[in-house]
Amino acid sequence: MLAGCANPFATAQVDPNSPVAAEVEQMASVRRPFPTFADIPPVPTDQRPVAEWGRQVAQLKTAGAQLERATADNTWTLQGTAAFAARARTQAGPTIDTTSTTPATEAFARQLRERATPPPPPR
Repeated sequence: MLAGCANPFATAQVDPNSPVAAEVEQMASVRRPFPTFADIPPVPTDQRPVAEWGRQVAQLKTAGAQLERATADNTWTLQGTAAFAARARTQAGPTIDTTSTTPATEAFARQLRERATPPPPPR
């Protein structure tokens, strides 16, 4: 019963008002040879075998699990940070003395400190 409703082998009708109607009719009327099994390209030989894909996936999953275990919470600590900081300071060179020797700068800093005193507590 359902076979009478739709026929996939029937020629579809083209709307004659369509701007591409003439081109569709022309292309539909051209007779071309159908492809044959000989037209199917050969399987590439420079690709990895199917079984190798599975092995590579298994290795990737194993490496991912090892990485997750190695970087899980509480699995590592920082050590030797004092030596690292000392080496970095040495490589950075001498520090610059930032203490001011200018009286005007000292007066300005003192004035800012006086203004920065907290207000009295509320009554």
